[in-house]
Amino acid sequence: MGIPSGGRRRTPGLRREEVALLANLSVDYYERLEQSRAGTPSEALLAGLARALRLSVEERDYLYRLAGYSTPSPPCWLRTR
Repeated sequence: MGIPSGGRRRTPGLRREEVALLANLSVDYYERLEQSRAGTPSEALLAGLARALRLSVEERDYLYRLAGYSTPSPPCWLRTR
């Protein structure tokens, strides 16, 4: 993922700082999002989080619905004709 290995970890998964880095957010803003203190995130921010967390389509759609948005359309190359 482009994040340097920091050796052994007590728990698996990404750290808060790593998620923020991958989603192109400040750690402070990401922390406020986690704590529901940041207001409504933009759709672009949600897209960045979904990419950083490698969410499935269903998980991404759920994230958008939680934030009060409609689910995004699939990219043009995935749409059926």
